[in-house]
Amino acid sequence: MKFTKFLKTRGATAAIFMGIFYAVAMLGIFLPGYTAIPGNVDKLPIAIINDDAGKNGAMIAEKLQENLPFKEIETDITNKQALKDLEKNDLALVVHIPKTFSANMQKGEASSSIDFTINEAGATVVSSTMNAIVTEINNQLSTQFSQQTAQGVLMNFNVPEKQAAELAEKIEKSYVGNVVTINEIPDGMNNNMLPMFLTMAGYVGAMIGAMQLVGAFKASRGTASKTRLFIYVQLAALLIAVISSLVAVGVAYLIDKPSGDLFFSIVGQQILNYMVCFNFTAILIFLLGEGGMILNLPILLIQTIANGATITRDMMYLPYEWMSHISPMYYSVQAYFANLYGSISPSPYIWSMVAVGAVSMLINMAIVAFIQKPMPGQVSETEVEKNADEITA
Repeated sequence: MKFTKFLKTRGATAAIFMGIFYAVAMLGIFLPGYTAIPGNVDKLPIAIINDDAGKNGAMIAEKLQENLPFKEIETDITNKQALKDLEKNDLALVVHIPKTFSANMQKGEASSSIDFTINEAGATVVSSTMNAIVTEINNQLSTQFSQQTAQGVLMNFNVPEKQAAELAEKIEKSYVGNVVTINEIPDGMNNNMLPMFLTMAGYVGAMIGAMQLVGAFKASRGTASKTRLFIYVQLAALLIAVISSLVAVGVAYLIDKPSGDLFFSIVGQQILNYMVCFNFTAILIFLLGEGGMILNLPILLIQTIANGATITRDMMYLPYEWMSHISPMYYSVQAYFANLYGSISPSPYIWSMVAVGAVSMLINMAIVAFIQKPMPGQVSETEVEKNADEITA
């Protein structure tokens, strides 16, 4: 056989197609998706709460609204409510100017501070971006208020050396930015990415499992009713979900060492994650067979951006944002962030996963009931049931 003839074989042509297809798919999905960083940072919502009774707070709040690169800045909200929204990642940053800010500045008896609160239990780009912005704000405010304090101090000439030293210290400490981090994640990128890696481990395993088990379903047609075979497929997937989830969570505990109290809840979510992803990815395989796997991989690639581990929905372009609403990966990642590092309940995300899984299973049941046909060479279900009746007669 010549090489040119070999290249025309089904396997070679398929390999060529797949190489080109996935190169285009991966770059065409990842590169546009990640242009949202830092391009869409201005879409992140923040809150600026000014409780200061004096003039300095109002001045700072106004300047921050004018100069910060955010289109959505909430001001008509209490600090308590803003912090609750921050817990749920509905806000990216909360800036709170306390009631005594101006008074402290005038007295010079204590450092005047503004609270900048950041939630680490969310998309990694958000916390890192907010930290960088807060650092820049603090540097500018520190310089501004030190200069203002210095102007007042320098009006006093010929002060004794001891007093001069005390005044110099007041100038240096006239303003301190108080950066508050809630839901801190342990050091190491492995901890930041654990919610995404646990989710992807379940998703990829479920996607491959769907291809294998749906193939077994089709190969077994004619040996049992479609209903029975579908139940067998679901039971086999559940068995795999339990075993693979125990292994996946065990590896996570060996490396990242989450709290032991969370073990069973993490295992439970991982099992749910597998079953939801299994039915989600099985839809195209039930419909298109092996061709469904070709489409499942680009959908997986889109979800690696749309799952919210790196960027939030506010920053996503519309196709990725739309995917996040039906993506089992998005809800799984957010539930893991809430469970592992957050202080809110993961229940809303868990129930959203259940909804996606239930709808996916109903679609699969409809495909099996109304679209699936017997494969060539296989007897129909009617004949199977007839033969069974004859045997039992």
